[in-house]
Amino acid sequence: MKDFDNWNIKKKETHQEENKLYFRDSEIWWVKLGVNIGYEIDGKSKDFTRPVLILKKYNRYSFLAVPLTSKIKSGLYYFPVGNVDGKEAMAILSQLRNIDSLRLVNKVGFIKNKMFKEIKKAVKKANSL
Repeated sequence: MKDFDNWNIKKKETHQEENKLYFRDSEIWWVKLGVNIGYEIDGKSKDFTRPVLILKKYNRYSFLAVPLTSKIKSGLYYFPVGNVDGKEAMAILSQLRNIDSLRLVNKVGFIKNKMFKEIKKAVKKANSL
């Protein structure tokens, strides 16, 4: 059972925060992804957070990100990114989304340039029409 009620409370609190965090492409952050519909990726824990990789910073308020998971999977829509916050992680390429910077919680690392280029290439391949 999804906890929409508690997420709604947390979402209202997040919207009121004045978040002055600075972020860049290739960084990995914990963000408040929340509770979503159906098969859309959710945040975990009481704060509804999940690590994401920032693919493209649009401005100081929003960015394109790919959520990460510690579940090791294979296929066109998964790409290994290495160790993130003490666990092996996979990018879930089918779950790209625009995220507002108010959802940022804390930075946990970054992806080196060569790997970042490989991930972006995999994202383009997985999401081409």
